[in-house]
Amino acid sequence: MAEFVRDVMTAGVVAVRPDASLVEAAQLMRAQDIGDVVVADGQDVLGVLTDRDITVRAVADGVDPLTVSARSVCTRDPVVIGPGERLSVAVSLMREHAVRRLPVVEDGLPVGVVSLGDLAEARDPGSALAEISRAVPDE
Repeated sequence: MAEFVRDVMTAGVVAVRPDASLVEAAQLMRAQDIGDVVVADGQDVLGVLTDRDITVRAVADGVDPLTVSARSVCTRDPVVIGPGERLSVAVSLMREHAVRRLPVVEDGLPVGVVSLGDLAEARDPGSALAEISRAVPDE
């Protein structure tokens, strides 16, 4: 059974520059079939931008997604976790900060993301959330 974040995280980071438009970020999410990207300036994690952030913080306000930057809409200064941390620490951080994803950072560099779905699959593979997380989306 998985014990550590490194055992369940999605390795690798899909990132956008802080000045990337929301359209660029959304196109990258679509191409990678993901719901979030890390907003990074070089190796520094500045924030996390989700598809929901784009919808609720930008589109719902009627802003032009071609002119609004990822930095202006993302959740800034995200809570991060190390790959060697126990899964229980990830669960506690997600609960405490009401987040569904944590960037995984090692030696100051983003190396992956651990999501609520990743934790569900590791801790309760028969749960509805784990099954949804494993499902292949219809195209």
